[in-house]
Amino acid sequence: MSQSKAETLISAVFRQEILGLSAYHVADATGFIKLDAMENPYQWPDDIKQSWLQMLKSCELNRYPDPEAKHVTRLIKEQDKIGSGFEIILGNGSDEIIQMLLMALPPEACVLSPHPSFVMYQQVSKSLGLDFINAPLLPDSFDLDLPAMLAAIAQHKPSIIFLAYPNNPTGNLFDAQAIKTIINAAPGLVVVDEAYAPFANASFMNELGNYANLLVMRTFSKLGLAGLRLGYLVGATAIINELNKIRLPYNINCLTQATVEFALQHSDIFVEQTQRICVERGLMYDQLVQIAGIRPFPSHANFILFKTPDHKAVDIFNAIKEQGVLIKNLSSQGGMLADCLRVTIGKPEENRAFLDALKKACC
Repeated sequence: MSQSKAETLISAVFRQEILGLSAYHVADATGFIKLDAMENPYQWPDDIKQSWLQMLKSCELNRYPDPEAKHVTRLIKEQDKIGSGFEIILGNGSDEIIQMLLMALPPEACVLSPHPSFVMYQQVSKSLGLDFINAPLLPDSFDLDLPAMLAAIAQHKPSIIFLAYPNNPTGNLFDAQAIKTIINAAPGLVVVDEAYAPFANASFMNELGNYANLLVMRTFSKLGLAGLRLGYLVGATAIINELNKIRLPYNINCLTQATVEFALQHSDIFVEQTQRICVERGLMYDQLVQIAGIRPFPSHANFILFKTPDHKAVDIFNAIKEQGVLIKNLSSQGGMLADCLRVTIGKPEENRAFLDALKKACC
């Protein structure tokens, strides 16, 4: 088929919302120290890894997995102390959870989120043709602009509000009382996205019983299981039951289910790794503060956002990359993220390599 015929067919078949989007880009990290994707840099000890591989031998790959992942679900509910009246739904990463939530909305629905925040809220909303509204955060502090959020709620009456807690890509925790005010004002659902909760020691999980419209979303990716792609959403049983009508059957494969069950039996490993990452985060912040022209922002996540001198972000990013370290360039998003780069907290030696590269790039 010729290129022109393919383009004609695309124009005739695909919705305009899709044609207007750009695909989510993931940089090729081959050969680099990878500090661009908020991953846990640590693997399991060799003896634990061997036990895991031995356990995987029992997986029946010729059979479909448990469609409801009942055992995994039970273990997660026990871990998070989720009481009666609440259920969880599992997704192929948090992204699928976001997609399920938004697919449940009517075509005229509005979705609200602060800006800047996790890009997939907007990406999925727009791909489904939904009205997506950004409410800018306060400059410099990246705190919620509560009056602006409440005004947007009153004007647009969003069906779903997404609040990342801590926020990505800024790393800060929004004021808990401000979030409660938003939940009370919201006419629809409020999803508190706690992807980075293990690094923050803060959660709205215990608030579920106080708000009928509150949902809490989490993921195993940032803990150290990014390759599994498992996220979950907690909320009132009636709401989760409706979302289960949208969830594709067998969306969580048997290897993922078995591995998560195994991992939850060794949760002390994740606790220890998380503590190490938090210590390194503090050391990294202290070092960044001392580099002339660099302004790091306080973080409660496993990454640090930092601002470079005006119009220098791209040059600094490229200079760091040339030295074998890959971080995230956010400056192209403009607005509050102009001149901003983001670095994931890695192992001590990886963090030192980044800091050395940054210092040379800033010379």
